[in-house]
Amino acid sequence: MEKKEYKTFDFELSLPYRLAYGPTWTRFFEGLQEGKILGTKCHQCQRVLVPARGFCPQCFVDIEEWVQVVDEGKIVTWAMINFEFYNQPKKPPYVAGMIQLQGADVSLFHLIDGFDMRSLDNVKKTLPVGRKVKAVWSENKTGHILDIEYFQPV
Repeated sequence: MEKKEYKTFDFELSLPYRLAYGPTWTRFFEGLQEGKILGTKCHQCQRVLVPARGFCPQCFVDIEEWVQVVDEGKIVTWAMINFEFYNQPKKPPYVAGMIQLQGADVSLFHLIDGFDMRSLDNVKKTLPVGRKVKAVWSENKTGHILDIEYFQPV
């Protein structure tokens, strides 16, 4: 079979936008600015959702109850990013993963850092599924998801 080559071209695409958080996300991010991780609790299925949501995606009911969860959890899965692309949260290499916070019933996607990531083998050894992690908070909180700088293995 003959290998076919395709022409490619490089370009940069910028898509500026402004996002309105709405009342639920506004309260969630205000909590982060205060050093608290807030979730909403469904009165029907009792699940705690972090990040907070205004309705339960399982029961389809509005949620009004707020709860605070601890800033510790365990790794559900992760990916190591070792190449650059537009608008990254930090310079590679870095690890992003799903964190199951204690007291929450869904996972939170965030950065995992605070350890040697110069080799993939070390990352694999350091971050087994189920490894406990703890939030490292930013000194200058602004009401943004990166008020938690990253989660660090404990």
